[in-house]
Amino acid sequence: MRESTFIKKNLQRWKRYQEEPAEDPDEMAERFTSLLDDLAYAKTFYSFSKVTSYINGLAAGIYHTIYGNRKERDGRVRNFFIYELPLLFRKYHRLFLFTFLFFLLFCVISAFSAAHDETFVRGVLGDEYVGRTEQNINNGDPFGVYKQENELVMFLKIAQNNITVAMLTFVSGLTLGIGTLWLMMKNAVMLGAFQYYFFAKGLGLKSVLVIWIHGTLEISAIVIAGCAGLVMVSGLIFPGTRKRLDALKNTARDGVKIVVTLIPIFIVAAFLEGFVTRHTAMPVWTSVSILLLSLLFILGYFIVYPIYLHRKGYKLGPKATIIKPVK
Repeated sequence: MRESTFIKKNLQRWKRYQEEPAEDPDEMAERFTSLLDDLAYAKTFYSFSKVTSYINGLAAGIYHTIYGNRKERDGRVRNFFIYELPLLFRKYHRLFLFTFLFFLLFCVISAFSAAHDETFVRGVLGDEYVGRTEQNINNGDPFGVYKQENELVMFLKIAQNNITVAMLTFVSGLTLGIGTLWLMMKNAVMLGAFQYYFFAKGLGLKSVLVIWIHGTLEISAIVIAGCAGLVMVSGLIFPGTRKRLDALKNTARDGVKIVVTLIPIFIVAAFLEGFVTRHTAMPVWTSVSILLLSLLFILGYFIVYPIYLHRKGYKLGPKATIIKPVK
C-alpha cells in the first residue's frame, strides 16, 4: 500500500483519537491496540516517514493515560523533579534567556555607572553599608559583615528575606510583568554596584571567591523567580487560541511550580551565607569547589538536563502528565 493511501485511509480515525480523548477504559485499550497495529505497519514500510512519528506520539499518549497515572501517583514527587519541572522549564527556556540577559544588562549598566560616578555606589548601597565596609577593609577584614551575627540567626533572616523577594518578584508578574522587571532591575543594579565596589578596591577576585559561595545559587534563583513571574503573565499577554483567563490560569500554574521549587535553593544559599561565607580565610580550592558545584547544578538542572529530556522525546502532556517515548 502506498504511504498516501495508508494516510488517507486512517487519517480521520487518528484525528478523532487525538481530538476526542476516550474516557472509557475499554475504548482506550481498543484505540491503543489499533494504533499499535498501525505503528507496526508504518515502521515496516515507512520507517523514516513523519507519519510513523505521528502514530508513535498518539500511541504514547494513550499508553501514558492507561498505565502512567497509577505509577505517577506512587512517585509523584520523584517524577515532578526528574521529569515535570525540567520539561516545564524547557518550555520556557527562551523566556529564561530573556530574563537572564535583562538582569545582566542592568548589572553591566550599574557597574559602568559606578565607574563614572563616585557617588553612585553610596546612592545604591547606602552610606551606612559602604561606611561599615570601608572600616572593615581598613581593619584588614573586608568581608567582616558576614561575621557580625550568630550563624543560625543570620541563616534564618537571609532565608526569609530571599524567599520573600522571590515571591514578590513572581507575584509582581500580575502587573503585566512591569513589577517583575522593576524588581529584577533593582536587584541587578545593586549587584552591579556591589561587585564593582570590591573590584575598585582591588578585592575583585577575593570577593568572587567569598561572596559567590552563596551568591551563585541566590542570584540564579532570583533570576529564575523573575522568569516565573513573566511565565505567569505570558498567558495573559499571549493567550494564543485560548481565552485569556484560561491561558492565564495555565501559565500561572506553571509559574507557581517554578517559583515554589526555588525555596530549597534559597534555603541552601542562606545556609552557605550564614554558616560558610563567614570563613573568609578558607582554602581557595574549597571556595572554588562550592562555587563550581553550585554553578554546575544550576546549568545542569535548569538548562542542560531539560534539553536532554526534550531530545530524548519526553513531553509534557495535558494536566502535566509526562509522555515518555515508546521504545
